[in-house]
Amino acid sequence: MKELELKYGCNPNQKPARIFMNEGKELPVKVLNGRPGYINFLDALNGWQLVKELKKATGLPAAASFKHVSPAGAAVGLPLSDVLKKIYWVDDLGELSPLASAYARARGADRMSSFGDFIALSDVCDACTARMIKREVSDGVIAPGYEEEALEILKSKKKGGYNVIEIDPSYVPEPVERKQVYGVVFEQGRNELEINRELLQNVVTANRDIPEEALRDLMIALITLKYTQSNSVCYVKDGQAIGIGAGQQSRVHCTRLAGNKADNWYLRQAPQVLSLPFKPGIKRADRDNAIDVYIGDDYMDLLADGRWEAVFTEKPPVFTKEEKRAWLDGLTGVVLGSDAFFPFGDNIDRAAKSGVKYVAEPGGSVRDDDVIDACNRYDMAMVFTGIRLFHH
Repeated sequence: MKELELKYGCNPNQKPARIFMNEGKELPVKVLNGRPGYINFLDALNGWQLVKELKKATGLPAAASFKHVSPAGAAVGLPLSDVLKKIYWVDDLGELSPLASAYARARGADRMSSFGDFIALSDVCDACTARMIKREVSDGVIAPGYEEEALEILKSKKKGGYNVIEIDPSYVPEPVERKQVYGVVFEQGRNELEINRELLQNVVTANRDIPEEALRDLMIALITLKYTQSNSVCYVKDGQAIGIGAGQQSRVHCTRLAGNKADNWYLRQAPQVLSLPFKPGIKRADRDNAIDVYIGDDYMDLLADGRWEAVFTEKPPVFTKEEKRAWLDGLTGVVLGSDAFFPFGDNIDRAAKSGVKYVAEPGGSVRDDDVIDACNRYDMAMVFTGIRLFHH
């Protein structure tokens, strides 16, 4: 296939729309089911690059949950604890394959943002992963292949209209990429920078101890940022992004946004949240929404008389600000990556509240010394990578 006509572009009024290859070359993708749209393909192709690089860097199966050209979650296939299985709503699925574990992590980190995602998988999609995907609200999936049973499961989703894309894993794009904005052609070399441990050698803080697991997580953070709309920062723990802040004009706003998401991820593991008395038959998305409100500042929107009865069998107690802070103090060993330098130490102050212990950023700010001093106050280890990862 050399060209694929799309229903419309970003919006229904933007027609015609298509994807195609220059010089009549074959597209590296096949649509096995459904009818993916313009934004679907943007998410699919960016997501595929992300998981392909995660797999290369870590040697583990990888998955990403993409929404509007930025990842809502990204992870590698490490086993899940019983608590993570519960907060990701996969505790009833039995033993998970490594690829399914990767998607459970990618989808589960920020379930509010992942609602209606486009999925990217680094490996051939197995039946275990397909069964997990089938019951989530999602637009489609891209992978290098599909087991026969997995493909049949996915084809039955959305009354047969679920988008399933297969990509040629051996495809290598041209070294120069182009796009048009307002009729003007932009051209640049592709960002082929390989993110590996060699970029993490320049430790600039008093604490120079970065264990192997943290080095892995730093690479996950930086690879995720490589495909996240800038400005962006990414918090990672135990092989998965737990908070991604994308597309903010101020870096500290990225750090706060992603930090709040990381906090929510950890608050969902608190006993008060795990034991919420949901009424039978509550849909998964409604549970996610209720939990998000319960652990947030607007909890009375959920707990007010006449409101909680629609969700719970009994009224839960308020999860107080003091109780939440006490629980969050148990979050440690978190990694933070930034796609450009931190201009002020306030980013580090905010990161410390979410358990950050290890930081990777390019360096090069006139206030680098202030940022290093801030890390030293919290006994954080920070590396200067010397590379910027802007993505637009």
